[in-house]
Amino acid sequence: MCQVCGCSGAAEEPAVVADPSRDRLIRLEKDILSENDAYARANRQRFEARGVLALNLVSSPGSGKTTLLERTLGALPTGVAAAVIEGDQQTTLDADRIRATGVPAVQINTGKRCHLDAHGVGHAIDDLDLADGAVLFIENVGNLVCPAPFDLGEAHKVVILSVTEGDDKPLKYPDMFAAADLMLINKIDLLAHVDFDVGRAIGHARRVNRAIQAITVSARTGQGMERWVEWLSAARAMQLAASPLREAG
Repeated sequence: MCQVCGCSGAAEEPAVVADPSRDRLIRLEKDILSENDAYARANRQRFEARGVLALNLVSSPGSGKTTLLERTLGALPTGVAAAVIEGDQQTTLDADRIRATGVPAVQINTGKRCHLDAHGVGHAIDDLDLADGAVLFIENVGNLVCPAPFDLGEAHKVVILSVTEGDDKPLKYPDMFAAADLMLINKIDLLAHVDFDVGRAIGHARRVNRAIQAITVSARTGQGMERWVEWLSAARAMQLAASPLREAG
């Protein structure tokens, strides 16, 4: 149970529940996730109908998500529309930074909650004028625990791991890396100054998720950004291919 917002991930139900209060807790956790999943399905249907590629960006605080996002928005191919949903406990600082690039952004302040949920994202979508075929970046609250089990309706979770955090994070926070389709290892311009082994980090991530892909980048220098943009373009093409827009066109 999260001590910040009272949320929880999906709990494994024990064979025997001796404590009635624990039984109620497990039921509450399941109810919360079940309700969230219903909103997530509705969000996903909206995205798929419009050919929108929605990405849930997750990481620890300070991983460089917003800086990476700013550089990514400037590197998208010409003609690709983008929008951003920013999640933070307080302030509009990140949304202000995104709007300064000319890309529309909606801020969600979660208060005491330490993750975004599908219901809040659905309301944020209503405030965005999403173009058909756009890329929607959802920058989640900095946290490698609570956001893991909460589906927002995204096509992919992308976990950002900075080299300043340590290469053992995939093993220490396995649920997040197990839920992600892609791991971006950021701040590689600092590798000479930190004790971080890229190969070991990728190996640890693949111990918990054999299918996870990995790309190394530096949001500050731009190194590796071309591979990240190529991944985005391929993911967007797949989203468009599965959309009713293709048949209509």
